[in-house]
Amino acid sequence: MQMEEFRTRARDIVNDPNLTYHQRRHYLAGLAEEALEPPALGADAREALNKRIICDLYEGNAPYRARYILPDYAKALAQGSAFLELDPPTSLDEALNFLLILYTQVPSITSYPVYLGDIDKLLEPYTDGISDEDLYDKLRLFWRALDRMFPDAFTHVDLGPDDSRVGRTIFRIERDLEQVVPNITFKVDPERTPDDFVRDGVLTVFKVAKPHFVNHPLMVRDLGEDYASVSCYNSLPIGGGSHTLVRLNLKEVARRHNGTPEAFLTTTLPHYVALTAEIIESRIRYLVEEARFFEHDFLAKEGLIDLSKFSAMFGVFGLAECVEALGAGTYGTDEAANELSYRIVDAIAAQVAATPMPHCEGNGGVCFLHSQSGIDSDVGVTAGTRVAIGAEPGLYEHIRAVAPHHDKFSAGVSDVFQVEDTVVNNPDAMVDVIRGAFHEGMRDFTFNVGCNDFIRITGYLVRKSDLAEFAASGARHNSTAFGYGAEANTHITTRNVKRVLVHERTPRPPE
Repeated sequence: MQMEEFRTRARDIVNDPNLTYHQRRHYLAGLAEEALEPPALGADAREALNKRIICDLYEGNAPYRARYILPDYAKALAQGSAFLELDPPTSLDEALNFLLILYTQVPSITSYPVYLGDIDKLLEPYTDGISDEDLYDKLRLFWRALDRMFPDAFTHVDLGPDDSRVGRTIFRIERDLEQVVPNITFKVDPERTPDDFVRDGVLTVFKVAKPHFVNHPLMVRDLGEDYASVSCYNSLPIGGGSHTLVRLNLKEVARRHNGTPEAFLTTTLPHYVALTAEIIESRIRYLVEEARFFEHDFLAKEGLIDLSKFSAMFGVFGLAECVEALGAGTYGTDEAANELSYRIVDAIAAQVAATPMPHCEGNGGVCFLHSQSGIDSDVGVTAGTRVAIGAEPGLYEHIRAVAPHHDKFSAGVSDVFQVEDTVVNNPDAMVDVIRGAFHEGMRDFTFNVGCNDFIRITGYLVRKSDLAEFAASGARHNSTAFGYGAEANTHITTRNVKRVLVHERTPRPPE
């Protein structure tokens, strides 16, 4: 970047009347990082990155903090923090104060913490002797502070799978406040999570489009009991995280292939998977060996994160367009297209699992595989391994088409189901759908209705009312800017609407 361009772009940021002070500072920091030389790459990898066949999600040229960091907040509450001069809390008020202070010191790619903890487990030990109404009042103040202090929809808490007073109180607060922040993942276990607790989550979705639901036994199989889902469907070890997330555009890979699907699987696809791995490795080495983040950050020094629990995320997107470009038909509805999609993901998963990666002991020395849920600038390409918007089949067919993919993506995968508003009259039906989807093998389940003020963009949420005012006056939440672009570019508001039907949905005449 030439100095004149740098000065012009810096001036545009400083003078933008729709940006808050914090947003201007964040963008100026990104611009400064962009002026540095990126980590070294070979010519083929550099070309693939420049042509956006591979996308580094604009993380910046000089990674100086891990993309996603999941501190062990339970350990912090137990031992206190010397760096922050905080003793271990002894009451609920002290615990809430402790966490708010600690959150301000947790870096991420967004500049805000993407993980605030499995909040029910963290706080439940401090609730003895506190009445339900006092608990509601204290948590409500805490919840309001989260939205105002960390105005970014990628900020995330986890709940479940066990029932708790804190979990149920948070759902009640969510329905009352209707805030963007924090986003919520609800861990569901068929053996541990009661139906009426899941129903509480469903009622909350009706009002605020969150939580999204995660198949706890499947996650424990892949990541162990100490995992969390953060930001946009990114599931990672607690006490660890992901150095980086680089994603491969399968649509663009298919466009550069001349030949049969078989040849695609054995030549073109492996070539670009290898180039993606090269980019990931270069970014990891810069973060760990040159910026030396883990040697100086207090989270690492106090044992709240550990390099041995980190890995990196290998993302994919554009599977729907890839399959169609290879001549197999429409993914989601054509059986041949679905079968080819499974073979493509299997091939990627096998190669990623066989590619050693430095400083990735958190996943056995290789990358996590992730179905990346898109960004606002994606035009004409479908997020992750989702069915293209507008081409989705009926609810049950849709679940069966995408569920086989979920087994492969230990670091998260997402499919968003827009459900007809009449379902609010029958929340137990959605409880059954969620249970059934997990039985079919889905890892994550997300749905929404049109009768609330929220839109789920990729994994994060924006309010329709905020989008309506954004062009004229900007927004307090950073994520609203991304949502504004995504609504225009990716047609997320035109998802096919699902009806939740009974078993008699396909009645046959009597024989």
